[in-house]
Amino acid sequence: MMKRIILISVLIFSSFSIGKAVAQTMEQIAFVNTNELLEAVPEKVEASKTIEELSRKYKDELQVMQNDYNKKYSDFISYQTSMAESIRNRRMQELYELEKAINEFMKIAQEDIDNQEKVLIEPLRQRVKDAIYQVGIENGFVCIYDLANPTIAFVTPNATNANALVKQKLGVQ
Repeated sequence: MMKRIILISVLIFSSFSIGKAVAQTMEQIAFVNTNELLEAVPEKVEASKTIEELSRKYKDELQVMQNDYNKKYSDFISYQTSMAESIRNRRMQELYELEKAINEFMKIAQEDIDNQEKVLIEPLRQRVKDAIYQVGIENGFVCIYDLANPTIAFVTPNATNANALVKQKLGVQ
């Protein structure tokens, strides 16, 4: 009887301690939404406007190029039967060159827009990442999950790397 009371007491104390440890760990886990945080950075609005303006300029120029192509193509279709073969071949070559120029322009425009995003947005993303790290350290979080991306945005530097233990369990090196 006495052994049962001691055993029950130990079990109750153990479950209370485990529950308390789980609760403490849960309190040390946090989450963020990096997309929301990035949008809250004041410089993001100006950076987005700059990128949108650049994109609009490229789109306008592309429209001019496409209008020119469409007009030349329409003229070619309308008059191709009455053209001499050498003129028809030259016009077909012009259309081909215009298509090539349009495709090259679109490629260059996209690369420029991507580069501007890197130049203007990446430093802001890094600021958000740094702030998350500082909050994690200052508040003693074990980890911070990012809801915007299926990733962990912060893991405490004191975390244990369990790779060796898992490899041992798997029986691999």
